[in-house]
Amino acid sequence: MRYLPAKPDSGIVFVRTDQPRPIRVAALIDNIAKRARRTALRNGTVAIETVEHCLSACAGLGIDNLEIELNGDELPSFDGSSLPFVEKLQEAGIVEQSVPRKSYRIDEVIRVADGDSELVALPPFDPHCDSLEIMYDLDYGSQGPISRQICTVSVEPDYFAQQIAPARTFVLKQEADALLAGGLGQHLTYADILVFGEDGPIENTLRFPDECCRHKILDLIGDLALFGCPLIGRIHARKSGHSLNHALVRALNEHQAARRAAALVLQTPAMGIHRIQRILPHRYPFLMVDRILRIEGTQRAVGIKNVTINEEFFQGHYPGQPIMPGVLILEAMAQMGGVLLAQELEHKGKVAVLLSMDKVKFRRAVMPGDQLLLTVEAIRIKSRSGHVKTRAEVGTELVAEAIIKFVMADADQA
Repeated sequence: MRYLPAKPDSGIVFVRTDQPRPIRVAALIDNIAKRARRTALRNGTVAIETVEHCLSACAGLGIDNLEIELNGDELPSFDGSSLPFVEKLQEAGIVEQSVPRKSYRIDEVIRVADGDSELVALPPFDPHCDSLEIMYDLDYGSQGPISRQICTVSVEPDYFAQQIAPARTFVLKQEADALLAGGLGQHLTYADILVFGEDGPIENTLRFPDECCRHKILDLIGDLALFGCPLIGRIHARKSGHSLNHALVRALNEHQAARRAAALVLQTPAMGIHRIQRILPHRYPFLMVDRILRIEGTQRAVGIKNVTINEEFFQGHYPGQPIMPGVLILEAMAQMGGVLLAQELEHKGKVAVLLSMDKVKFRRAVMPGDQLLLTVEAIRIKSRSGHVKTRAEVGTELVAEAIIKFVMADADQA
């Protein structure tokens, strides 16, 4: 494993260098691989296991941009804490970059729960606060070897390195026995991992009286790093584990997306219908873009399609329960691709003509009254072809996504 510096706004990215071609996997919630008792990431069939302790070290030290090279599928476990990761990062040195850090201020209560386990994200008490406070309530019941522990911390680099990073992974003896019976951890002894028997740690000593609670906070910090930028506010946790941590990050993602979408819709449009008609050759009833909210050069564009009951296709497409045809959702996404590519082609006498669609997926039905938020991002644009990634959303829900290729044709031949 090797740490490498990264440019501003790169985020934390793992790189599997043992593959025929290096595989990059961003540390984001969208790349989560479903696992029990740990956090893993994947890109296609290539996975990276047990990333939480390393990500916790990065987040705890305030590191935003980093490449982490690996020549295997799992990060080293060391002693089950984040301390070895922290020590190497501190040894390498941490550099302040010239671009302002992005952060996300929690502005309303967001709760996820599973039985009596729960996580609650709350706004900070102080409007000038710029850090994250975590309160964790660990409770295995009165009969177990681990007593109830409650710990509150403010995630600051020095405090994290000294008081949270050394806290180790722990298991109950019956859990350890089950893992050994399954052929896992055969090389480990009680001195290598914190195992709790009826009378406490077996052949080991605690680094903190509440080490278990601190390790749960360590794991939570690592999982929250999958949001992609530091959080500002408060997190109250009770008996949460990795899967619930991931659920909170997804809920925060959805809230952030809804907030951005609302802000986009309210702002002055980048392009109205008259200019859209000058760019796209389509006309009623096949013009599927009503407004362009944002254009970022030739890299990204966001637009809107308002879906009303007056659409002609609703007369014959499930008229008893009107549903927008999926092919027309794809058409709207493709037209947004045409708008983006027009920023490159508008003065060259060429237009973008649909060539192919790949990785098409539908996630939700679209009905009258919905507003489609259409986003297109450039993958590759050349003089003769364009390659874009598109998606359509209603509110925070993904409706459809696709990879679309266009061929650049002369405008008078299209």
